Amino acid sequence: MSDPTLFSRSAEPLAARMRPQRLEDFLGQEHLLGTGKALGDLIRRGDVSSCIFWGPPGSGKTTLARLIANYTDRQFEAFSAVTEGVGRVREIIKEAEERLKYEGRGTILFCDEIHRFNRAQQDAFLPWVESGVITLIGATTENPSFELTAPLLSRCRVFVFEPLSSDHIRTVIERALAKSGCEMRDAGCVDHDGVDALVQYAQGDARRVLNGLEAVLKHIHAARIPHPASRDVVVSVLEKPLPSYDKSGEQHFNLISALHKAVRGSDVEGSLYWLARMLAGGEDPLYIARRLVRIAAEDIGLADPRALALTLAAKDAYHFLGSPEGELVLAEAVVYLATAPKSNRVYTAFGHATDAAAEHPAEAVPLHIRNAPTKLMEELGYGAGYKYAHASPNAYVPQDYLPEVLRGARWYEPTEYGYEKDIKKRMEWWAGIKNKATDATATGDTATDGKAGT
Repeated sequence: MSDPTLFSRSAEPLAARMRPQRLEDFLGQEHLLGTGKALGDLIRRGDVSSCIFWGPPGSGKTTLARLIANYTDRQFEAFSAVTEGVGRVREIIKEAEERLKYEGRGTILFCDEIHRFNRAQQDAFLPWVESGVITLIGATTENPSFELTAPLLSRCRVFVFEPLSSDHIRTVIERALAKSGCEMRDAGCVDHDGVDALVQYAQGDARRVLNGLEAVLKHIHAARIPHPASRDVVVSVLEKPLPSYDKSGEQHFNLISALHKAVRGSDVEGSLYWLARMLAGGEDPLYIARRLVRIAAEDIGLADPRALALTLAAKDAYHFLGSPEGELVLAEAVVYLATAPKSNRVYTAFGHATDAAAEHPAEAVPLHIRNAPTKLMEELGYGAGYKYAHASPNAYVPQDYLPEVLRGARWYEPTEYGYEKDIKKRMEWWAGIKNKATDATATGDTATDGKAGT
């Protein structure tokens, strides 16, 4: 433990001390910073304009903003939308105007958690971004499409950050251990299993792992634990990591989308994984159950009519059992839906019918299928010519049920999968009867009227 300041109360946090000072030392975001990538080339040319960094905590947004200031020789002014307001923004802008006027040096205003500003507060940036007095770099963990105003987005490029990979996190740990005099070797401060525990704890967040590592190292020092510390020691120091999940934000919609698409794609393992992720993150299980009911109707449909009944039963069973026992019922429903034959033909057919209803909202109901509860209505022809289906041996009589302008429409086309295969055969049989009756009417032979299917 050669770094005596590691355990000093006044020492800067390890995460701050480990912040890279060169672009070459920055870990992750290769899709933005690699050779030929937009942001990396802009930084190397010193030509970075206002932008928004969108990504999870600990992915390097603040660090990269500081590096941009260094590479472009601009003053870096940090600002938090959580703890500061527009008044502080005005102070920074005034200083930036004077700096630009008297020193010819630009200013990067880094606004952390920019999504916390309301519309009026965000608009306060606009004239100064437009005039070039400041270069705004906003950092947010929330989807800018929903949280930032259109005028601000139109003046800023959005760059999407990804969580750091396990290899990146491992490198962060190795560098920090080396800086603290604990290089990774047999006599190091933390053994390899302990490092694996830290990597798992990080969940792609460099700040999180450095804070966790610092807590472990201080514990080792205070408790005089022999080196290297084992996985058990590391786990005992760190609280159980909460899964990265936000029940009302971007993660919520991303994970339910992943679950829906995995079920639709008949991937059992993927479906179970995303279900488990959502439950571990604290999602309302009944919300998941409602989504599963939707999946049963939209993606399985009549290819397996039992899917909807089973999913509704799973919802009721969860409501009856509660957690954690009821979560197994949801898992059973997810596996059933993932392995069921798929069809979205009812979903698409209803979409076509909805479009037709919007395009023809006032078509009259054909007289022969109108109700005639009064004598006057009978005299006006209501119900005249209606053929009662059950009067036919096969309970089917060919007649029209759509307004004349829509006759002949075919919106529902069953697949060849599951129960829809039987539905398709039945519909083709009915179509044959109807075509035969139509041909007979055209030739004047109406002997089969009322005897369809015989």
